[in-house]
Amino acid sequence: MTNPKASHVKTASKIVNTAPFAKKTIALKELSAYLGLSQSTVSRVINGAAAEHRIAETTQRRVLEAATAFGYEANIIARSLRQKRTFTIGVLVPEISEGYSTAVLGGIEDGLLKEGLFYFVASHRHHEELLEAYPRLLISRAVDGIIAVDTKISENIPVPVVAVSGHWHNRHAISVELDHRQAAHQALEHLQKLGHQRIAFIKGQAFSSDTSRRWKAIREVAAKLNIPLYPELTVQLRSPEPGPEPGHEATQELLSRRSAFSAIFSFNDASAIGAITALREAGMQVPRDVSIVGFDDVIYAAASHPPLTTVRQPLRQMGQMAATILLGLIQGDKSLTPGSVITVYPEFVVRRSTTRYSPHNLEITQK
Repeated sequence: MTNPKASHVKTASKIVNTAPFAKKTIALKELSAYLGLSQSTVSRVINGAAAEHRIAETTQRRVLEAATAFGYEANIIARSLRQKRTFTIGVLVPEISEGYSTAVLGGIEDGLLKEGLFYFVASHRHHEELLEAYPRLLISRAVDGIIAVDTKISENIPVPVVAVSGHWHNRHAISVELDHRQAAHQALEHLQKLGHQRIAFIKGQAFSSDTSRRWKAIREVAAKLNIPLYPELTVQLRSPEPGPEPGHEATQELLSRRSAFSAIFSFNDASAIGAITALREAGMQVPRDVSIVGFDDVIYAAASHPPLTTVRQPLRQMGQMAATILLGLIQGDKSLTPGSVITVYPEFVVRRSTTRYSPHNLEITQK
């Protein structure tokens, strides 16, 4: 007996090579007639709504194979007019580099592409004029909603907004935020159990949404664990540039103060790696002389030298959640409340950049 599926594939291949459909765009009506399916079924598969309507995977494959063979593309303009949506999302990020923003963007992309949505990404580097102009520019492009990553935007945005690590609590936006108190507790308790008491801190840049929230959490947890905080052992990242250089500069400033410390808790993994470089240049080794804890667990943290002990922030998951929440807001999901906060939780990852305290640690950092 002839396999109907094999016959279908063979016929489609033949038509692609010889039929007029190869020369022009096939209509939904023609594609549906060829497949023997309703136009609504074919449309739902093409527009990424098959799962929602419980369309069998075999049917989905048939539709997508035929659509590819015939060069069929959904009429996005007609779909937009019909549903009064553009199926386009705006994403605002501080910068695009191999770190925090890239990980969050990966999750956002997962969520949006799964739903068949197109998106614009705008990087502002915390420049005030761009922070003001980019939301307006995205609105002028008729986006259905905006995801703001570590980016503060006005409350007067006429589309749904989801913030990732916003901490500014726009009453019209939903925020996805890390539990910074738990993160601080994990890091400081780890260092305390290793015997470290004189811990240096590299705070984030003043413009970062996470900086004040995380430092507040560190102060509270340090008080609870009876870990003293020394002003001379606290430095702040200043440069807006991504990468390890701001951490390198901050650690050089810390060393110049000649105040003893045995460990560093750094604002992010990039600055922790910059700190390792600065210590190495000063003749010290990590963790033999100084233990270091980073934050985020970005892709290169495990490959640094030495591999970095760090607080893992579920960055990709946060991006995925932001995309899902925004889609729900756009579709009018009444269970989502603008102004609310969705909390995610950290995981502590122990690698080889931390070790037990030795009096030798304090002696070498004072030289």
